Amino acid sequence: MGKINIKKNYSVSKPKTYTKNFSVVELSTYQMPKAVERKGDNWVTWGEDNNYFGRLIDLNLGSPTNSRCIKGISDMIYGRGLACTDSDDKPVEWAEAQLILKPKDVKRIVNDRKELGMAAIQVVYSKTKKTVLKALHFPIETLRAEKATDGIIKAWYYHPNWAEYKNGDKPKRIPAFGQGGKKETSEIFVSKPYQSGFWYYTPSDYHGCLQYCDLEVEVSNYHINNIKNGLQPSLFINFNNGIPPEETQELMEAKINDKFGGTNNAGRTIIAFNEDKDSSATIDPIHLPDAHAQYQFLADESREKIMLGHGIVSPILLGIKDNTGFGNNAEELRTASILMDNYVIRPFQTDLLDDFCEILSINGIYLNLYFVTLQPIEFTELENISTKIKREEETGEKLSSQTELEDFKDNEGDDLLSQLEGLGEVISDEWELIHSEEVSDAEKDFNLTELANIENKPNAKSSQDSDVYKVRYAYSPVRQSTNSRKFCQSMETFTSRNMVFRKEDINIMSFKGVNKELGHNKQNYSLLKFKGGKNCKHSWELRVYKKKVSKGNEVSEASAIKDGLEAPKNPSETPIRPYDMPDRGAYPTNKK
Repeated sequence: MGKINIKKNYSVSKPKTYTKNFSVVELSTYQMPKAVERKGDNWVTWGEDNNYFGRLIDLNLGSPTNSRCIKGISDMIYGRGLACTDSDDKPVEWAEAQLILKPKDVKRIVNDRKELGMAAIQVVYSKTKKTVLKALHFPIETLRAEKATDGIIKAWYYHPNWAEYKNGDKPKRIPAFGQGGKKETSEIFVSKPYQSGFWYYTPSDYHGCLQYCDLEVEVSNYHINNIKNGLQPSLFINFNNGIPPEETQELMEAKINDKFGGTNNAGRTIIAFNEDKDSSATIDPIHLPDAHAQYQFLADESREKIMLGHGIVSPILLGIKDNTGFGNNAEELRTASILMDNYVIRPFQTDLLDDFCEILSINGIYLNLYFVTLQPIEFTELENISTKIKREEETGEKLSSQTELEDFKDNEGDDLLSQLEGLGEVISDEWELIHSEEVSDAEKDFNLTELANIENKPNAKSSQDSDVYKVRYAYSPVRQSTNSRKFCQSMETFTSRNMVFRKEDINIMSFKGVNKELGHNKQNYSLLKFKGGKNCKHSWELRVYKKKVSKGNEVSEASAIKDGLEAPKNPSETPIRPYDMPDRGAYPTNKK
């Protein structure tokens, strides 16, 4: 009999010998990968022989269906690379982000995240460690997690080939992201999704179909070896004149294979010379019933299960033709493309973008990043998209023409109105207006970083409130001019409805970039200071409310302070119309 090849990923039990010349080999059941903390090691192993990543790489190389799925999905995730919707508004930040996240590194990070289930990013800091200079791809297969301390992975260990690790090797320790000292200017950021039952590492998203990847590899190995070996396993040759010594057996086997084995010897005639019929060798064909059907079934089953494991909705999306045909199912293909994009591609993209944003935030860079899609625009659902930003995220196309802007004018106005309305508050009957004035107290300048932590809860207590008093702001006056800007018209509408805002609510509007198209270079600005922008004829009116105050009861400033009300502090520009400011509220370098 020919030799049986056993993959090293399976364990082999001791043979059970039935006769002198035959043995049966038992294969162990499939094992899930495990993270193991071994004594004497500072790191945690991953998978059998600490080589789970290596196994995934081998199956990517050996299984054609698996390889195509990984390559196709990785390409879909990366698309045409990173972009951001606010690149025009924040050109400096976007330029810096592009220097940190190079396309080559981003593409490799995406590939590792799909193929290996995890990806590693080497974050390189400046000498002072105040800013990030680069975010480089780092081969995750070369890293192993350090044993956790207080539930935190504080470092990763690097070895060029963990499968060949030997006692005496000294893997290099690299601090994990945020865990390095002041002098350590390089850290490892590991991108991995949550998977219940796993903490140090995360299996690939297609782990459930790895057995079928193995099967596809073995089926192809069987066919190629069957062709190369020529005789095996179609013929069983018996020599009936006794059992020769083992050396003679091996010599005879070698000569037969040399003379008749391989594709080049296919079709040759075997001629035997014997003393008589009784001592002649017998050649018995081995017939495998329906062998072609069985192996075709295994091949088809493997392919189907591999695509299922990867979440492939339709093989056509990967350039694999199926039995349904291509020309007559365009609508089916469109539906499959949309489902694939929403249920498979987007989750990968969202996780990676969150990771990139976390790294960029070290430099104070906050951008609305997205991957430019490869999906044809005719396959994109645009019916329910109401803003330019969402349309750009979906299509990857920036809207620059006036026509395109006008298409979204009304929808964006409605969207702005709903956003602002969600921040406002109508004071209940339990509270009574006791005082209103134009505020002139000074306060520090508008700070975007601090505003990021403000809660969006208009009915919550303001920092300027006390237990007895509420401090709110109304947009004034109500002019109802058709020439007013959209923001001003919206705010006037709210004032006419007796809707007021906390100081925090106004600052949230500023932070979110409300009316930023009228800011300097279309940047966010303080609405508390500059209202609707240059030449705006509105101001903020401070209103003080007291709980359960009878009508006509006047409250002095001294008594209010005695009751716990602190004098509100606001920018000195709060009560002044931009129209009445120097240069009518224009940015210092834009006075015209």
